Amino acid sequence: MSIQRIDPASRYSEAVIVNGLVFCAGMVPDTDSNDITLQTQNVLSQVDALLTRCQSSKDKLVDTTIYLTDFADYAAMNAVWEQWLSPGCAPARATVAAKLADPHWKIEIKITAAQ
Repeated sequence: MSIQRIDPASRYSEAVIVNGLVFCAGMVPDTDSNDITLQTQNVLSQVDALLTRCQSSKDKLVDTTIYLTDFADYAAMNAVWEQWLSPGCAPARATVAAKLADPHWKIEIKITAAQ
């Protein structure tokens, strides 16, 4: 069994590919906006880019955990999420409330996809 690490650092790798599955690190906004819609779009754009690097795509998602700092943002996040997903390709998903490492982040998304 081979394990491929994408952009490994001392604490984590951006993704790890093993047995045909792509396990991605939690992805957070790299925008200065405090708007949940813009932060969600930003993170999903990063997800698309990383999955492309890993020879996968959002159509191959199998599991997702979404962390929100405020459940008041749930509906707005879901509106972006549902627009981004391809029809019939929704993964298993959990959404949880969490305090994130940076107080400006409103969302973090952790995904697993087939390669």
